[in-house]
Amino acid sequence: MSGRLDSAQPYALGLFRIVVGLLFACHGAASLFGVLGGASGTGGTIESGTWPGWYAAVIQLVGGGLVLLGLGTRAAALVSSGSMAYAYFKVHQPSALWPMENGGEASAMFCWAFLLLVFTGSGAFGLDRLLARRPSEREKPAAEPQTPVAA
Repeated sequence: MSGRLDSAQPYALGLFRIVVGLLFACHGAASLFGVLGGASGTGGTIESGTWPGWYAAVIQLVGGGLVLLGLGTRAAALVSSGSMAYAYFKVHQPSALWPMENGGEASAMFCWAFLLLVFTGSGAFGLDRLLARRPSEREKPAAEPQTPVAA
């Protein structure tokens, strides 16, 4: 049983990455564009350039999209994890210690989920893997030089 579970690990990780990235991107889209219930479920949007909400929403949309696609997964996950750690400690934690008391469950969960992806990478189904398989122009063998034939 362990062997089958181990062989399925990249696929489970890929699905985890897709779901977490999609949820995070939806969070950002809601705050920036008022879709899916808008900012804080009110249907509104965050005013452009306001600190820290607007910047957090941009990180959520872009970082979530990159993680969803599996493109630059480790870097996008690191920035996303850091933004959620900031959200937890600056926005939620000052009102109460525990996430259940301060409303910071989502921030804490996203922070740890993205931190996991920093160390594991994209898993299966990611564009990172697809692009890593393609040889670059530098790696392709050069054409053999043509030698002139003496007549």
